[in-house]
Amino acid sequence: MPGVSTSLRVSKDGQYIMATGIYKPRIKCFDVNNLSLKFERCLDSEVVTFEILSDDYTKIVFLQCDRYVEFHVGHGRHYRLRVPRFGRDIAYHKPSCDLFVVGASSEVYRLNLELGQFLAPFVSKASEISCCGVNDEHGLLICGTDSGHVEAWDPRTKIRQGILDCALHCTDSEYKNESVPGITALKFDGPLRMGVGTSTGHVLLYDIRSSKPLLVKDHMNEIPIKKIEFHKHLDYVYSMDSTIVKIWNKNTGKQYTSIESSVDFNDLCVVPNTGLSMMAVEDQKMQIYYIPSLGPAPKWCAFLDNLTEEMESSASQTVYDDYKFVTKQELESLGLDHLLGTNLLRAYMHGYFVDVRLYKRAKSIADPFAFEEYKKQKIREKIQQERPSRLKVDDNLPKVNRELASRLLDTDSRKKKVSSNLLKDDRFKALFENPDFEVDKQAEEYRLLNPVLSRLDKPKDKQVREVESMQIDDQEEKDSDVDLYQSSDESSDEDRSWVKEVKKQHRIIRNQQQDNNEGDSDNNNKESIYEFSKAPKISSNIKSITRVSKASLGDRLAKEGFSTVVTGTGGNREMKFSMRGKKSEFDKQKKMKKHYMERKQIVRKTGFLTKKKFKKS
Repeated sequence: MPGVSTSLRVSKDGQYIMATGIYKPRIKCFDVNNLSLKFERCLDSEVVTFEILSDDYTKIVFLQCDRYVEFHVGHGRHYRLRVPRFGRDIAYHKPSCDLFVVGASSEVYRLNLELGQFLAPFVSKASEISCCGVNDEHGLLICGTDSGHVEAWDPRTKIRQGILDCALHCTDSEYKNESVPGITALKFDGPLRMGVGTSTGHVLLYDIRSSKPLLVKDHMNEIPIKKIEFHKHLDYVYSMDSTIVKIWNKNTGKQYTSIESSVDFNDLCVVPNTGLSMMAVEDQKMQIYYIPSLGPAPKWCAFLDNLTEEMESSASQTVYDDYKFVTKQELESLGLDHLLGTNLLRAYMHGYFVDVRLYKRAKSIADPFAFEEYKKQKIREKIQQERPSRLKVDDNLPKVNRELASRLLDTDSRKKKVSSNLLKDDRFKALFENPDFEVDKQAEEYRLLNPVLSRLDKPKDKQVREVESMQIDDQEEKDSDVDLYQSSDESSDEDRSWVKEVKKQHRIIRNQQQDNNEGDSDNNNKESIYEFSKAPKISSNIKSITRVSKASLGDRLAKEGFSTVVTGTGGNREMKFSMRGKKSEFDKQKKMKKHYMERKQIVRKTGFLTKKKFKKS
């Protein structure tokens, strides 16, 4: 690919390999019989995923990042249409000719390819659906949601058959995040078995007749699982995240081997009935690996068997398989610091590798009730959903920054809009959900830089505000900047209300700082009193004054314990200084009168000048 490869598929007849990539967005089809490129087509937008509907390359459907679903045939693009929400995955149900599209919505869109129209969608309980899959044996549709559930639908009856809570089983005592792990990958293994990948790096193997997993495999890197594949003849599972592809036994969970790369993995494709696997990566060239012990080479590259027979090597176990990396602080919190220097800990970079079984056992001993608390919290949330309060007020406002959200809704209602796009935009979702983004109205930056908002947040009682302003005006000492603003008649900023609000906030903050400084000065800065008999000598004072005058300003301030740099709450740096006291009005008038008298004496009188009349010649 010119830049990056994103997806890989092999046709059902095994004769064609198709890959998508960027940039520009394109698809390439390779003919394995001739070991050559069959065709290459450029697309309008990037491909999220695609499916091959026919046995060969003649029918392909693409899900693109701009909400378009595009259909291609042998000669090129056949038709394209748009879905209501952004899609994340597609699945094709062959008996009913239904194409299922899931994405950033609670609905599973159904597009019937025989009728050429949309059918009534399946409505899920989750807010978003990340992946889906169809069983080739009995046609059951499964959907993985961001809330950690797997929902099963029967396309024949259009009814939900069951909900599987996978987040409850992949959340153990070592679970650290507060958010619920989402489902990121799904794959069927025959009619009854199913593999589920989560956003926390867990792979769960289920029998669809039971709600408990048969096996839980942890990648131990807390990276979402991107792809799951099953070996057709051997009991091995391929699980891939962005950094590693692990091959392990589905009965015991013991790792067989792993594949790592210097670039991130995007997709995995295993050629059926062979030991050949292909990966789409964040690089121009796609990666291909052949493992002879997992199966023979395909017919179109049978020469690989002869090469591998000559390159036989002894099997060596990976050193850090089934090991967990922990830092020294985590080791102390688990109470395993006494194992330093033993064979149970293997030093690596800034931490240690420890066996997963020992780590889980120590974690359960250090915090034995973590899983029970999580389980109770899930039960409590489920009860609250099923039994809401009778006095519940549906105000559609978030828990965080409620006043900001209500103000946005008010402005939209004035402009006769339906609703605020800012509240529904995923980019600003954390602003109304994460408590760290709560607006602090008492911060100096908020009160000075947002005077209009701070004025709107104040109580509506005008009398209280007038009393507060009168008290502040009586206590403050006017400085030259305030007089400059008050005496300027030509300034147009005086007419603006926000200018007055900025001045008022400055006065309030200055008074608060003065009160704090006075409280500190009463405790620390006490005046020294001398008796006449023990008065300091004049000569020593003169020497100290001359010594101080030679020192720099920074040294003198450091010696006096005075700092001119203040760090604000927002991380900014400010200079703190004090203005000289303003001269009284009497002194000012006296100075102006003196200046007027001096100017009167200097200016030359012009009363003796008279107008002269000139006659015409």
